Amino acid sequence: MEQEFDAKLRIENNSSSSSNMDNSNPQRSKSFAFRAPQENFSIQDFELGKIYGVGSYSKVVRAKKKDTGIVYAMKIMDKKFITKENKTAYVKLERIVLDQLDHPGVVRLFFTFQDTFSLYMALESCEGGELFDQITRKGRLSEDEARFYAAEVVDALEYIHSMGLIHRDIKPENLLLSADGHIKIADFGSVKPMQGSRITLLPNAASDDKACTFVGTAAYVPPEVLNSSPATFGNDLWALGCTLYQMLSGTSPFKDASEWLTFQRIIARDIRFPNYFSAEARDLIDQLLDMDPSRRPGTGRGGYATLKSHPFFKGIDWTNLREVTPPTLALEPRAPSTGGEDQDSSWNPSHIGDGSLRSNDGNGAAESVSEGGSITRLASIDSFDSKWKQFLEPGESVLMISMVKKLQKLTNKKVQLILTNKPKIIYVDPAKLVAKGNITWSNNPNDLSVQVTSPSHFKICTPKKVLSFEDSKQRAMQWKKAIETLQNR
Repeated sequence: MEQEFDAKLRIENNSSSSSNMDNSNPQRSKSFAFRAPQENFSIQDFELGKIYGVGSYSKVVRAKKKDTGIVYAMKIMDKKFITKENKTAYVKLERIVLDQLDHPGVVRLFFTFQDTFSLYMALESCEGGELFDQITRKGRLSEDEARFYAAEVVDALEYIHSMGLIHRDIKPENLLLSADGHIKIADFGSVKPMQGSRITLLPNAASDDKACTFVGTAAYVPPEVLNSSPATFGNDLWALGCTLYQMLSGTSPFKDASEWLTFQRIIARDIRFPNYFSAEARDLIDQLLDMDPSRRPGTGRGGYATLKSHPFFKGIDWTNLREVTPPTLALEPRAPSTGGEDQDSSWNPSHIGDGSLRSNDGNGAAESVSEGGSITRLASIDSFDSKWKQFLEPGESVLMISMVKKLQKLTNKKVQLILTNKPKIIYVDPAKLVAKGNITWSNNPNDLSVQVTSPSHFKICTPKKVLSFEDSKQRAMQWKKAIETLQNR
């Protein structure tokens, strides 16, 4: 593993490759000169503090370089997990994209290093925390605050899209704030280079081979992605609309009790505007949440000029945006402490490379961690992919899907369990893409019922058979609710 990454992510300490960028297809190069060098550092060279966040194969920790005192946000990635889950290309792509992006609204990568267990990316430390935290602490933002933050996101997205990249996971948790309160977009683990990208790629450094692979976080995913349409720049603009709504209201517009219900609200465009939204805010969000991605402001013939000239942004000085004084940050209340810096949430180096990170079996962020170390599970999405369409009839769509274990007396087999709007329940061999069986549908709970025995385990019962399943994402109750909702519709 270490030799593999040394070979594929070798760093040359000379000029950036940005001079090699053009407007053609993403360039692929066997030798690549990184701007952010690979150093021969050890994790012991850093004083590790609070945990900023946890993902499916990475943790982000506050790290102070002992000899210089410079603070970084250290992204620590588990090599064993990356290899096991075939995430090498994703890691390489994120590293090479961050290396080539140069904008005040994008977190900067300073250097990388590795050891036997882990890969490390030293990123710009955004001491203001997540925009999500500001929304939570204030309840909701004023329109002036939301206008400023939205404008800075628009400014950064315009640059990212001009480089031929789709971020694909815009949400308040991935919008970080510098110490003085300016927005910086982070977490490029789901980034997608488009045709015409100005990014130079290494061989085998790519996100997904299929342009319509489902990634993101449930409440911010656009309807076209749920329908397995190819990724477009409009995907990020839909997420911007959801984020602006959340800034102004305190909650995302489509969030519901389960992923399945959230997806139903997105597909139905079930959005309700609070009466305190201004007409300008309501109109901008309404346009960004257009079901047709080509009609969202920021796409099409008018491009970002249309978006930036919207009445909601009246008074924004786009040229000097980063010189404007940001809104005052609401600080997190801290408990009295007699210890040193970040004592209550310090990182234990023994955790590094231990392979204990929990997989989210798919795409998108799985967890966030508060300063106190408590984990809040976020909605994650898996396998809404065009390859499942072969099991559907014309006009039929997937309502819920999970990779689960089908529990049997002698063996347990992984299957893709699929619930459709027909309604229909089928399970598929994910490796061979062969249907292994279907469960007879009935609106009568005496003929079709779901028994939940634990957060991970549930049984689907019919008069002729009882099938037992284990969902590692602990969504047993969501399966029960989804099926019962269809029965009662």
